[in-house]
Amino acid sequence: MADIARAFPDQLRHVRREPEREAVTAPWPIWAHEEVVTALTGRGIELPWEHQVEAAQIAHAGRDCILATGTASGKSLAYLVSGLTTLRENSSATVCYLAPTKALAQDQWRTLTDLALPWLRPSTVDGDANSEERGWARKHSNWILTNPDMLHYSLLAQHERWARVFRGLSLIVLDECHAYRGLFGAHIGMVLRRLLRIAEHYGASPAVIALSATVADPAGLGELLIGRQVTAVTTDGSPRAERWIGLWQAEAEGEPKSVSAQAAQLMELLLRSGDQTLTFVGSRREAEAVATNVRDHLADDRPDLAAAVAAYRAGYLPEERRQLEDRLRTGAIQGMSTTSALELGIDISGMDAVITAGWPGTRASLWQQFGRAGRAQNPGLGVFIARDDPLDTYLVEHPEVLLDAPVETTTFDPGNPQVARGHLCCAAAELPIRDDGDAQRFAPNAVSLLDELVDEGLLRRRPAGWFWTRRERPADLVDIRGSGGAPVQIVELDTGRLLGTVDAGAADRTVHPGAIYTHQGSTFHVETLDHDQRVALVESLEVDYTTHAQSISDVVIVESRNRRDLGAGELATGVVDVTNQVIGYQKRHLFTGAVLANLALDLPERRLTTVATWWTVGLEQCISAGIDVAALGGAAHAAEHAAIGLLPLFATCDRWDIGGLSIAQHPQTLDPTIFVYDGYPGGAGFAAYGYQVASTWLTATRDVIAHCACRDGCPSCVQSPKCGSQNQPLDKVAAVQLLNLFIGT
Repeated sequence: MADIARAFPDQLRHVRREPEREAVTAPWPIWAHEEVVTALTGRGIELPWEHQVEAAQIAHAGRDCILATGTASGKSLAYLVSGLTTLRENSSATVCYLAPTKALAQDQWRTLTDLALPWLRPSTVDGDANSEERGWARKHSNWILTNPDMLHYSLLAQHERWARVFRGLSLIVLDECHAYRGLFGAHIGMVLRRLLRIAEHYGASPAVIALSATVADPAGLGELLIGRQVTAVTTDGSPRAERWIGLWQAEAEGEPKSVSAQAAQLMELLLRSGDQTLTFVGSRREAEAVATNVRDHLADDRPDLAAAVAAYRAGYLPEERRQLEDRLRTGAIQGMSTTSALELGIDISGMDAVITAGWPGTRASLWQQFGRAGRAQNPGLGVFIARDDPLDTYLVEHPEVLLDAPVETTTFDPGNPQVARGHLCCAAAELPIRDDGDAQRFAPNAVSLLDELVDEGLLRRRPAGWFWTRRERPADLVDIRGSGGAPVQIVELDTGRLLGTVDAGAADRTVHPGAIYTHQGSTFHVETLDHDQRVALVESLEVDYTTHAQSISDVVIVESRNRRDLGAGELATGVVDVTNQVIGYQKRHLFTGAVLANLALDLPERRLTTVATWWTVGLEQCISAGIDVAALGGAAHAAEHAAIGLLPLFATCDRWDIGGLSIAQHPQTLDPTIFVYDGYPGGAGFAAYGYQVASTWLTATRDVIAHCACRDGCPSCVQSPKCGSQNQPLDKVAAVQLLNLFIGT
């Protein structure tokens, strides 16, 4: 930290030292099988930590548990002791391990294989496994490592083929379960209810052990996920090396630098000092840009170090990911820039330093990332670099909000009708839904939803229950990650080489014609985007700019569910229809962010039915508050941007999970109106949570705008990186006046 402070005295705004922590151990459980204990002690574990034993005891007793302790606190030992002992004592027993990423499942497979227990037969069942590997797993494996996607699309939909596994199921492991939030969390809650129902059908009654980084209400999260009471273990008995935390903000004077350029500058310094460094960034583009920048700066005098720098992100092919993971683990890679794909990925605790470039969305994610830093006896370093963004600026100026406040409450609605309908169809196709009790294990409103599905011809009601009667598989009709369908493949035009994939819902913004796509330091120009064939054709092209899509939106209120007064205005939440269309894009300089050109696009309009929170105030009140009528559009627009930027401080989302619209006179409310909505079909719980905490949320929004040192508005207060109208118009002063009407000051 001293080297950073000397090199960048103006950027490093706050420093905190976290002292080391001693371990609290406990004896091995008396029921733990001798062979299991011997295998684990052979890996250097003399005695387990207290929280590992407590969670293992609960799971071994057949009760559901969530273990919520810090990164690198050895949570996996809790399920290893319990699960392996059961497998050793019961040759018919099986364990199902679920991870949100393939990388994490692969890493756990290595751990199990390294134990070299002759009766342990682990198998990874994911999209990378071929039919022969899956067939072996069905017949022989007693420890299945998979993910919610494969469970949904394959194992549950074809449960008869996996009957041996379900019949012996004794333990379900939910690793990194804090990743299951919003609409994705609601889908996973339904998938897990279906899993427990299938296990019950085959006569099994597995215990569930969930693992999480620290969350505000771990027991509540566990119950949302599985629909059963869960015991939480939260006291962390693991040791921790000393750790230094730094908060960084770019200088206000001089030529502005993007957050990726700042991260590359700091990463280069740390690598030159001999520190193995992991840099988390917010996008695939930034991951590639940081790695390229660092390599270029090291190439002349440290070519050996330049060769040890790489990028890692979603969209790479499986063999590329495995190679990068192995090289990082062995130290062949000294510096890696990555998206959140590695936040929940392989076991990479023990890095010397972690850089988080831009707010990662939640405090839980930040501590998860920082937790990767710190070796056994050597201090770790975590540095948060603030973007030009309202939330990032607020956090650097109020370090206590970031470092001292509890982590967020994970929020989602398992009974979201948009989610529940599809999963009820899946459940009925797996096994007919027998009666009301069978239905209500999914959601309190399940019976009424089933009747709707019957009326729509999707299900049929018979005396024995509800049945799926169509030929198609309902699992194929449910998109559990809310990505908008099958991914778009990115193919090099000249060679036919598959470079990677992008979620369908993000394709218009990221691989539109003219977009620049970056892959392992190489840049490609998108020639065409074919939505029907789900393919984007690209050509290699060296450029010094990036591309940023721009769009237009409209919001129509479908249903108002709740309303209340808010200061001089009114607050509401309910269902809305959002239309969005990418109409063009900007070319921006790679490192300065300067706009080089604006170009038009002709892409289809997209429609979304979701949940929003909106607030309105009468024109008379605005005029009385001194707001010029001509300034209302800019005031509402600026307030909308800042509110979207601050909502992630309260809800477990980031600004890319939510959208907004502001208008000086909405045709339905007839007043100035600001909407903030979830960017997922049916809603994800974020906007609804904003309704609950609106006073606190809007007060923080007002404070960020009012206290920003800029004169007319900047990216640190009211400008948005995702604005479809190029941040025009914006009125910073009038936005503060408008927000004061809702705050009541």
